[in-house]
Amino acid sequence: MKRPLSFTFSSPFFFPLFLCVLASLLLFACKKDSFITSRDARISITIDTLKYDTVFTKLGSVTQSFKIINENNQKLRLSSVKLMGGNSSAYKINIDGVATEEAKDVELEANDSVYVFVQVTVDPNSQNLPFVIRDSIQVAYNGNTQFVQLEAWGQNAHFFRDKHIISDETWTNDLPYVIQGFLFIEAGKKLMIEKGCRIYLHADAPVIVDGTLIVNGEKDTADRVYFTGDRLDEPYKGFPAAWPGIYFSPLSKDNVLQYAVIKNAYQALSLEAPSSNASPKLLLKECVIDNAYDAGILALNSSIVAENCLISNCGKNISITGGGDYQFTHCTAVTYSNAYIDHKSPVLFLSNATNAGTGSLQAVFRNCIFWGEGGLVDDEVIVNRSGTNPFSVNFDYNLWKVKTAPTNVTVNHIINDQPPLFDSINVSDRYFNFRLKEFSPAIDAGTPSSVLIDLDGKSRPVGLPDLGCFEK
Repeated sequence: MKRPLSFTFSSPFFFPLFLCVLASLLLFACKKDSFITSRDARISITIDTLKYDTVFTKLGSVTQSFKIINENNQKLRLSSVKLMGGNSSAYKINIDGVATEEAKDVELEANDSVYVFVQVTVDPNSQNLPFVIRDSIQVAYNGNTQFVQLEAWGQNAHFFRDKHIISDETWTNDLPYVIQGFLFIEAGKKLMIEKGCRIYLHADAPVIVDGTLIVNGEKDTADRVYFTGDRLDEPYKGFPAAWPGIYFSPLSKDNVLQYAVIKNAYQALSLEAPSSNASPKLLLKECVIDNAYDAGILALNSSIVAENCLISNCGKNISITGGGDYQFTHCTAVTYSNAYIDHKSPVLFLSNATNAGTGSLQAVFRNCIFWGEGGLVDDEVIVNRSGTNPFSVNFDYNLWKVKTAPTNVTVNHIINDQPPLFDSINVSDRYFNFRLKEFSPAIDAGTPSSVLIDLDGKSRPVGLPDLGCFEK
């Protein structure tokens, strides 16, 4: 039977060595639990300046944050973390969950950190132009001080919640308009929006048009009329579905949008039912519809005339169902799959049917471009016909990307599956310039029409125009 192993430490050196190791461990532990008080102690702050894009008066900003990191192997005490503007500051701070103007004796474990959260709320003033609001946060420790600068641009605005247009009204561009709840134009009433207006809509704020919406933008960038979400700080300002969109009800009529830019909606423009008179329900001239999560244009048995319009990077660029009357001239419908929009629907879908039945459909697409890349779509133009209702769909001088040509349509001079050679496309940076390069097959490939300018307001030639919304 084996005897268990046993060890006997009889060396005269073992016990003193053991004591030395134990003492070192205890010394290290005590040092780690003690506070470093030297001015040479090191901290790092993850940012030197917190910047906020335009913050509307009365509305709080998004909360931003930074970390203060103890880079020492000992504990560190921050004697003060202080908002220099105190209780009169537009900024508010929160340190590790505690709202305060100044936190004292903030203890940081060795190699640990603390979060500082910052929000800004801007009080109204008399200025029309954006104005800057500055403050700073002081971090003091061991006789040292560091500062984090705070900078926000405030903007006065007209603020409306659950806004009803109950008589004809005109908006001018003296200040931006911020809409919460909804904007509703009653039947028989008109809202006219003049050049240069900026309309910012909250996530819960659709524009509902029972009456008439007139947008009178002009060609210069500053004079166009913009509809977009009210979150203007990174990363939210580029998100699709930031606001619901503009809805034209069956009662609505005589709507005109010229030089309007409609961005980041869920369904940018949706309309249903035919016009109640001889005019189209919606006239779109020189408009940009971009980055709509579900649809750029969603029409149910309605009527649209669109000229020089860019419908870009939408879940569904143009979706027409239930029939109706449509005329698109010199329009570009294009989507590149990107971080926000997964391109899985054709840029143009036409059908005279819905679950409720079928209707008559008349549509003309002339001098247009229908293109998509980076997604799962083989046919960027799909046309479906059901029943025996009148059905006339004409594609006249267009460039499109399809593998299977649509049926039940009339086609004339189609450029198929040739890249239009847009000027600049950078999907990773989300930069899209849909003007044409010099050798684009869309140049001089159109037919003369009554549309004499392009989306930039530039004159089109007397001879053969370019396809799409931009003239080279």
